[in-house]
Amino acid sequence: MKKILIIDDEVNVALLLSKFLARNGFDVSTASSGNSGLEYLQNSEFDLVLCDYRLEDTDGREILRKIKTHYPKTGVIIITGYSDIKMAVELIKMGAYDYISKPLYPDEILNTITKAIETRQALMEDEPVVAPPVSKPGKKPVLPPDGIVVGSSRASKDLARQIELVAPTNYSVIILGESGTGKEEVAKSIHLHSHRNNKPFIAMDCGSLTKELAASEFFGHEKGSFTGALATKIGHFEMANGGTLFLDEVGNLSYEIQAALLRTVQERKVKRIGSTKEIDLDVRIIVATNENLVEAIQRGRFREDLYHRFNEFSIYMPPLRDRGSDIILMAEHFLQAANQELGRNVTHFSPEVIECFMNYRWQGNVRELKNIVRRAALITEGDEITTKALPLEVSNYKMPAYDYGNQAGNHNQSNNYSPTTQQQNQSDVKEPRHDLKNAALEAEYETILRVLREVNFNKTKAAEILKIDRKTLYNKMKAINLK
Repeated sequence: MKKILIIDDEVNVALLLSKFLARNGFDVSTASSGNSGLEYLQNSEFDLVLCDYRLEDTDGREILRKIKTHYPKTGVIIITGYSDIKMAVELIKMGAYDYISKPLYPDEILNTITKAIETRQALMEDEPVVAPPVSKPGKKPVLPPDGIVVGSSRASKDLARQIELVAPTNYSVIILGESGTGKEEVAKSIHLHSHRNNKPFIAMDCGSLTKELAASEFFGHEKGSFTGALATKIGHFEMANGGTLFLDEVGNLSYEIQAALLRTVQERKVKRIGSTKEIDLDVRIIVATNENLVEAIQRGRFREDLYHRFNEFSIYMPPLRDRGSDIILMAEHFLQAANQELGRNVTHFSPEVIECFMNYRWQGNVRELKNIVRRAALITEGDEITTKALPLEVSNYKMPAYDYGNQAGNHNQSNNYSPTTQQQNQSDVKEPRHDLKNAALEAEYETILRVLREVNFNKTKAAEILKIDRKTLYNKMKAINLK
């Protein structure tokens, strides 16, 4: 259970907030002054502190400074009134995760707290992990300060070299690759190796933005500027000022928002909705996508001028299935992290598990591998992870007669991404089976997988192309262990 400390001299506000958070699964403590809050921090470790900016004995700036000095792993969210907005921006630059303006709204509070805790966990996972040796001696993953696993494959070394080259510059970067390959981790690594590393790293998921909310999220708004604008809101560009703004799934933005983004990126100025004041920006922009933006430009779905603004440097993230022995290095790293998180001492994978990992196609890439290793570490009773701890789709995976993985990836990503050599394609051809039933099942598996890849795993579109309904598609996917 995550621990939260509320520091607020308005006892009624603190009490209501405490009860609300407790109902949502948090362990909450409250302090009615800055000094008593610091005493709580001395006696117990907290994941997050919610601190009112205006306190009787001190203010949010001083509390934030002391927390960042003595408890750097504890996240801080500032609670502020309308008149404190400018100060809230400065506090974010000092290291606060975010601010919440009064009046307080439950959904906004819960969403901000959840994101803050997720960010804290991600940054902690980025630190080198000290844990018992895993698998074969001398095969431990090599971890630079940002925690990205540097493997032995050429793809992994090329990736590390590209990060090393571009990080010290102010270049805008496009990170290309399938979902789950670790694009945000690479963006964080670039930020941490840049001269902006003591400034904010603000991540924004463009895939979850509606057309109506996008402008407000990017640029912010003034109170009363439109219906529902009950308080002034700082946009992500302003929050990231001086640091790095990471835009994930940028290909999902509407054409209108792309035009507004282009203007902001070109002029390096931002203006909140409802305001006449322009704010100067010094922001490095890193974007990520699993789409082929060149194809999107040709189809009229993405602006070519915005693409060239973003594409001062591009990094391709290879899918996990193409990274060979790096799969095991990453699995060992995630096992170390899981041991530390769960207080376990699971030391290695059985040879059968290693074989399963190397044969499996990892449609969810690094994210899927991490989840599977954490789950396996949780349910393993001894010191060795066996196939019993793996999901059935991994332990029972059988490679089809012909693997469409690379072809589908190339169809989705064109020649802009990593080309597949003829030798690699030939190595994917397997000995065909002469059992008619198995041949039919394999053909069905291949067809469904190919179509899903072509439509980026949109099951509604896939069902339409396959001329079956969604329920039938789900049943067939379940029958062939395709999730």
